[in-house]
Amino acid sequence: MFLLPVYPSADYLILALVACGAVALDRWLGEPRRWHPLVGFGGIANFLNQQLNPATSQPKPSQRLTGLLAWTLAVLPLSYLAWMLSQIQTGWLVHGYLLYFALGHKSLRQHALAVYAALKNNDVPQAQLAASYMVSRDKEAIDPVPATLESVLENGNDGVFAALFWFLIAGGPGALLYRLANTLDAMWGYKTSQYYYFGWAAARLDDLLNYMPARLTALTYALLGSTKKALHAWRTQAKHWDSPNAGPVMSAGAGALDVALGGRARYHAIWHERPPLGTNITPTMQDIPRALRLVSIGLYAWLAIAVVIGVYLYA
Repeated sequence: MFLLPVYPSADYLILALVACGAVALDRWLGEPRRWHPLVGFGGIANFLNQQLNPATSQPKPSQRLTGLLAWTLAVLPLSYLAWMLSQIQTGWLVHGYLLYFALGHKSLRQHALAVYAALKNNDVPQAQLAASYMVSRDKEAIDPVPATLESVLENGNDGVFAALFWFLIAGGPGALLYRLANTLDAMWGYKTSQYYYFGWAAARLDDLLNYMPARLTALTYALLGSTKKALHAWRTQAKHWDSPNAGPVMSAGAGALDVALGGRARYHAIWHERPPLGTNITPTMQDIPRALRLVSIGLYAWLAIAVVIGVYLYA
């Protein structure tokens, strides 16, 4: 029998069923509108940044160690508390809530469908505004369709598959640790003067935690879409992308959808020439629901595989 050290039961099937329940809860409720735990965590992260990353220290390479200390103080105590709570008699409820908290499937769908709805109404400015909530580009320079597709594909990994991966490896505390680390990368992982050194640990640790999930996500996209084109794009294009994990995910996803992504994008008033991804077919707004279906079907396939593994181990 396979035992997860942080899970209160020797029955892996329960873990898989708890994952199904958490996904259903996310589909039903979505992210909490009030008292979202990440709001409080963001406050902790901002406090640590203010205390440990003053302007006078920001350009110094020694801030790498300070950033690692800040990451440790932000992530590990909360993850340990989650592990302690998971050991109580009703620990399976804790595991389920932690995965529900870590997932962002419904939120991803809502944001992408808001762009789709605006485009159906021929309201490009509204579509640009809706897309700006998903990507960090200058709103007035956003091309809503490819920006939304890229966000769906990348956040399909970050907010769905990677969280589920770490849940199936290490239960609710594993999913929580991943989500907190991913949040810190989103807050600190920028190559600006403020975070170039301080955010180094957050960026590298997120890369490490995402390494295997990203490749499993890319494989999922490839198997559920245009497989040959996805694998070709992954093999030839991923290595040219800045992020070692976003490259496989987005290239395979673009190939699976048989669309062209990447290219020029404007961030903070500066145009960036990004490598091309996928094929040479210009995406349309109808590709947005296709991308969402790719993520959803992949998620349900992962759950089905987890349940099958659980049944096998139970037997």
